Amino acid sequence: MMFRIFASSLLTLVALVGFASAESPIRALIIDGQNNHGAWPKTTMMMKKYLEDTKRYTVDISRTKFTWQGDDLLAKYPLEDGVKRESKGSAIPDPNFKPDFSKYDVVISNFGFGAAPWPEETNSAFEKFVANGGGLVIVHAADNSFGDWEQYNQMIGLGGWGNRTEKNGPYVYFDKEEKLVSDNSAGNGGSHGSQHEFSVVIRDAEHPITKGLPRSWLHSKDELYDRLRGPAKNMKILATSFASKSQGGTDRHEPMVMTIDYGKGRVFHTPMGHADYSMECVGFITLLVRGTDWAATGKVVDFSIPADFPTIEKSSQRKFD
Repeated sequence: MMFRIFASSLLTLVALVGFASAESPIRALIIDGQNNHGAWPKTTMMMKKYLEDTKRYTVDISRTKFTWQGDDLLAKYPLEDGVKRESKGSAIPDPNFKPDFSKYDVVISNFGFGAAPWPEETNSAFEKFVANGGGLVIVHAADNSFGDWEQYNQMIGLGGWGNRTEKNGPYVYFDKEEKLVSDNSAGNGGSHGSQHEFSVVIRDAEHPITKGLPRSWLHSKDELYDRLRGPAKNMKILATSFASKSQGGTDRHEPMVMTIDYGKGRVFHTPMGHADYSMECVGFITLLVRGTDWAATGKVVDFSIPADFPTIEKSSQRKFD
């Protein structure tokens, strides 16, 4: 009898130890629904799959309803033809967009320019989530959203468009001598030249997100955001790209990978990821996973460099079906 009791207790202990040692999945939420980039439904699914492929994540999606008031939708959200259009229309807020952020370790935003304001209670819940230690990932046009929301600007560090001007904070970049500049001159935030491949240069090789990556590598065709401006408080620039005037840029080294501390929360921000072909870049995929790991947990699980990682001379893509 004593042996059976001992054996039963031992099995229970082993089961409990095994349960405790098994890591729980990282719970991620992608939020989207209003974006000026036509590829956004696909790019949301791409990011979902990239995270789930690690076997460390469960990924949900919460989507706002998209309704429009005013003139032609394409006037506000033009096709990829480079033509400038004017519009007096606007997206209509979705009063039912109220995700339960508290259920998640990290939120990934795939919103874009022109996104309508959220309900006040959603804003408050989001601010509380990040300030209390939740992770946040900002991808490409998510830094165009909500230019008049002060705490959102604090979270993302830098942003563009969305009525952002000097009132929101300085331009931040490295000049041609590679000196970090905080420029308080007047002007609108956000611009970019023509889409092209461009080099990403690691500025902080010791941060977990960038540790071990090549000092410089060629990113697939994308928009190279420049003239981003904002509060830039508690922000670290981990990587930059040179926005050449020959491609319509600023002749400055513009931030491409950033982290921001907001309260107890961690924010990973990359302006890369304009379209599906941009997100197919192995460099982007690697940074997305590492950045989301870090935002969610404060560490990066996998420091290995994929065999197909881009080089300084050649970009590398994984075709997404």
